[in-house]
Amino acid sequence: MKLTVDMNDETSTITEAQQSLVRELLKKTAELEKLEGETEVSVTFVSLERIQEINRDYRGKDLPTDVISFALNDQDEEELEVVAEGLPNVLGDIIISVSHIRSQAEEYGHSFERELGFLTVHGMLHLLGYDHLTEEEEKDMFSRQEDILSAYGLSR
Repeated sequence: MKLTVDMNDETSTITEAQQSLVRELLKKTAELEKLEGETEVSVTFVSLERIQEINRDYRGKDLPTDVISFALNDQDEEELEVVAEGLPNVLGDIIISVSHIRSQAEEYGHSFERELGFLTVHGMLHLLGYDHLTEEEEKDMFSRQEDILSAYGLSR
């Protein structure tokens, strides 16, 4: 399994060490989710205003949020996933609000890095088909997030 991460920090506030943490957590998630072959994912760090604009334009919700994922290979169960031979599986985009990382880390009493890790894994799991629309889905997804963060060594 080879994972390529395209990182873009529109806020110019995420350090090299934090970007490295994001890459490592995405690789850990891909490994634990048993992804195979060549895979690509994009991560963009944005301002509060920008994530609200994205949330409004693409989700019809005119308010800021912490993380948004756009899966490129979202398909119904009846549809077959087709990845062209020799081409990477492009999962999609994860967009994270840097303001939310700061405020939620403070609110939950843990480090910036822990919240950054939580939102990164949360976004990646959305790209892999996890959701939290029902209580059961939420329990599954949040449990999986904690498993991945703990396996990496980034627990609360």
